[in-house]
Order: sequence, then structure tokens, then C-alpha cells
Amino acid sequence: MNPAEKISLFQQAIETVESLSPEEQTILIDIIQNRLKQQRRDELLQEVAESEQDYAQGNVRRGTVADLMAELNE
Repeated sequence: MNPAEKISLFQQAIETVESLSPEEQTILIDIIQNRLKQQRRDELLQEVAESEQDYAQGNVRRGTVADLMAELNE
């Protein structure tokens, strides 16, 4: 989808939302906010699972900030 098509689709979405009653718009906002929260939760769960897998595979190192700085300077 090219940028012009995206703008057109976005504009259509805005016009559709504006055609709803204020109460329907409020409900739609709640639904979208809840879906965005769930999407973020799912992303965080995926990141945690990847981190746990990295840890289990030994791909994670531990140390102090001084250790990190020393390693970066090597």
C-alpha cells in the first residue's frame, strides 16, 4: 500500500468514526484502547519468552556497569 492509499484509508476511517454517535465513538475508543493494551501485553510476553530463552541458552552475561565499560573499552 503506497502512502496515498494509506492516507485515503485513514481519512475514510476518520469519516466513518465521525459518522458514529458520540456514545458509539466512546465505545469504539474503549475497544481500540483495550486492543492496544492487549497487543502491548502480547509483545511484552514475547520479549520475556525470548529473554528467558536467551538466558537458558547462556546468551546473557551479567556484570556491573564497570564490567560493561571495561569490556567496551577492550
